Amino acid sequence: MADFHGRFLWHELMTSDPEAAKVFYTAVLGWKTRESSVPDMKYTEFLAGDTPVAGLMEIPDMARKAGAPPSWTGYIGADDVDRTAEQVKQRGGTVHMGPSDIPGVGRFAVVSDPQSARFALFKWSDPAMHGTSGQFDPGRVGWNELLAADHARAFDFYNALFGWRKGEALDMGEMGTYQLFAAGEQTLGGMFNKPAVVPTPFWQFYFNAGAIDAAQKRVTGAGGQIAHGPMEVPGGKWILNCIDPQGAMFALLGAKGG
Repeated sequence: MADFHGRFLWHELMTSDPEAAKVFYTAVLGWKTRESSVPDMKYTEFLAGDTPVAGLMEIPDMARKAGAPPSWTGYIGADDVDRTAEQVKQRGGTVHMGPSDIPGVGRFAVVSDPQSARFALFKWSDPAMHGTSGQFDPGRVGWNELLAADHARAFDFYNALFGWRKGEALDMGEMGTYQLFAAGEQTLGGMFNKPAVVPTPFWQFYFNAGAIDAAQKRVTGAGGQIAHGPMEVPGGKWILNCIDPQGAMFALLGAKGG
């Protein structure tokens, strides 16, 4: 059986206009959509090919009234959602939505780390429902990145929860150290100290988008904005930091050209 603890199992967009978001992301990433609504909650799955890779829902009224902006959230696997949520609190984090069941799907909780970066805990009802392979397949999230207030302390928090281990530490000059992290042998992403102009720590997700120049044209052609890039990163890949038409930040990862 696959070990899902500490792996990113799902990524979800909460937005102010789900119908417009469907049009945008299907144009940018070539996704298809499938309705997966449950009573009292409309929900859409994004599919890469025939594989569900992400979810979409409208910002709940309570969160909207509290000023929650459109944003992406990463769901990290937890062997025991209830116990891990309690550990989040014990280690200085916050539980925003306590452990709850999604009938026939799994159990989850919405939390944030001690530096206020939000994420979710998740456990599938049936582990065979989804695997963790295909990290670099088109349309999937190929990289998970934490912009932290203090990346060293942030790593200690996530290491205690999920057993993440440190990978290579990259020197970014004036921007400091970029610390890669892994679950088992799988490198999941990196973390670093956010620039001062970024108001709060947050998780950013990089979707595999093929040729980066063509991806840039798709973003702007569909009404999105380019916040930064294209920029080459170690390993020969190129990245784009983007903002969708509703204001959610996301990023793209690809090869030069297009």
